[in-house]
Amino acid sequence: MIRSLLVVMLALVGACSPGSAQAQAPSGTVRAARRSSAPTGKQIAARATQLVGVRSLRSVDRSVPDDCTGLVRLAYEKAGIELMDGSGVRGANGVSFIFQRARKLGAVHRDHPKPGDIAFFRETYDRNRDGRRNDGLTHVGIVERVEPDGQVILVHRGSKGVARTRMNLKHPTTHRQKRGGTVVNDYLRAASRKQRAWLTAELFAGFASPDPWIRARRAPPAR
Repeated sequence: MIRSLLVVMLALVGACSPGSAQAQAPSGTVRAARRSSAPTGKQIAARATQLVGVRSLRSVDRSVPDDCTGLVRLAYEKAGIELMDGSGVRGANGVSFIFQRARKLGAVHRDHPKPGDIAFFRETYDRNRDGRRNDGLTHVGIVERVEPDGQVILVHRGSKGVARTRMNLKHPTTHRQKRGGTVVNDYLRAASRKQRAWLTAELFAGFASPDPWIRARRAPPAR
């Protein structure tokens, strides 16, 4: 009983409710993108780090939603990038909109993350309440740093505020290295009567680098 409650509490840290519609990250369609430039990426990551511990984004900036998309937008605004600027699929939620925009710009990739990259996740909660994992993209965070062993430290807006969470794509189904050892992947989706708890690496959908947004911002307007 105690163990089950712990799993639920850990998973709730990753909850995000970014809008009204769903979209699935296409499997195998992400393209390799140029990796984050150090100055821009580190600037974005530093802004995300500053927000760790904030309970509500409303206390920081009321122009963005108090959810996971609001966190990444605030981090990217520090580098002069508005993630929600541009066209998207009508009815798409905030996470899906940002992913669609990133893919259109050629920013999406699946490996070699750098500080400042956006990390996308799917089915982090039962958005349509049907008990199945069919909710598409539902959560997003910022890569703060990457450890030498591949451990990715992310900053995200969870149910309890802005916090860090861990992910290791080399060991996607491992929570801890050993019983009582270091956490490899945090729980991101809570267990339910129909579903077990799911880890960050299991729900990972892709990364997006900031450079294409920078290039798009600097490009002259089309005639």
